Amino acid sequence: MKAAILNGYSKSEYKIIVKDIPVPEINANEILVKIYTAGVNPLDNMIVKGEVKMIVPYKFPLVMGNEFVGIIEKTGANVKKLAVGERVYGRMPLNKIGAFAEYAAVDYRAVAKVPEYLSDEEAACVPLTALTALQALNLMNPKSGETIFISGGTGSLGAMAIPVAKSFGLRIITNGSAENAERVLALGADSFIDYRKEDYATVISNVDYVLDTLGDREIPREFSILKDGGKLVSLCGMPNGEFAVRAGLSAFKRILFKFAGRKYDKMASAKNQHYYFVFVHEDGTGLERISEIFADKYINASVDEVFSLDDVNKALNKVAAGKSKGKTVLRISE
Repeated sequence: MKAAILNGYSKSEYKIIVKDIPVPEINANEILVKIYTAGVNPLDNMIVKGEVKMIVPYKFPLVMGNEFVGIIEKTGANVKKLAVGERVYGRMPLNKIGAFAEYAAVDYRAVAKVPEYLSDEEAACVPLTALTALQALNLMNPKSGETIFISGGTGSLGAMAIPVAKSFGLRIITNGSAENAERVLALGADSFIDYRKEDYATVISNVDYVLDTLGDREIPREFSILKDGGKLVSLCGMPNGEFAVRAGLSAFKRILFKFAGRKYDKMASAKNQHYYFVFVHEDGTGLERISEIFADKYINASVDEVFSLDDVNKALNKVAAGKSKGKTVLRISE
């Protein structure tokens, strides 16, 4: 089978090689998936550059790719709820990625059935970003009627986070470019701020939760609009000690991340606020909930551009350049 292989970290340029490797064997808890499409994410670029090796120390050669859509071709002995021929999607298990390939062996607990109305390309937009939003919201443990600010909500993460947050009964404020306002409001946002005309930090205050998608430069301002005792969950800031404990990392990494995230913990402590970092993990049960939300609301998934597997480096460069209007997708098989 063809697969996109990374042979070592690279800070400067992408050198993913597409080559033939054996079709993987499955164990009792895995399914063999023929992959049709795969989402391309900033996380893939971070892996290439070695930016997540303290969280997940991958070994080389590494089959790249973190989320997929495909058809089950074979099931392991312990797999009871899924059957050959069913269309599934998922975020690959952290310790065994490999979605940029014609076939993948995937733990059955990492996948869910795809809502029927989504095409393969559309479905490839969903697992990683939607699970990220769900896991962030689960950390917040919100109550219906409370308010959340989702920074930069017009991107691909916002397209998932807004309907997921709405399913919790939250009032949603977000910001971005004006041309995306109608689309974002249709997804379920209650209030939209055009960042070219207004500074969110001066027009909103005392929100219950913040979902940060912008990172270090915005986190101090996001804390400023958060109420006393509120919670900020970041997708782009630094991991902290709380994250290391939650992720079950070693004692050494707990100390390391406690040091790395101390700036944010200090900001949070000033008003009894709480800082969390999310590194999305596989979760088939969570993805089943996402599928239910999508099937109920018929939420559209936005595809920016579709590349072939042979053009994986072009796809990674496009994602690295930013300014996409949706998800970049690889078409792996027909």
